[in-house]
Amino acid sequence: MLAIAAAIVFGIWLLLDLFDTNLGAPDLFNFSTMASLGLLLLSLYLAGVGSGPRNTSSGSGRSFRGRRPGRG
Repeated sequence: MLAIAAAIVFGIWLLLDLFDTNLGAPDLFNFSTMASLGLLLLSLYLAGVGSGPRNTSSGSGRSFRGRRPGRG
């Protein structure tokens, strides 16, 4: 989810750069701010933050949906 948010941030920054606009706040939407925000979101994603719920059920810790692999 955080990787998608980083992609959205980079996409918005690219559109703002292509259309040469600053939305009335030149200090807020500059290169270093948008790059820092995007890289922060990517680093959090790569660190495993926000990757979804973990399987905490008892047993082997693996959950299979549908047919189990290796069962002809």
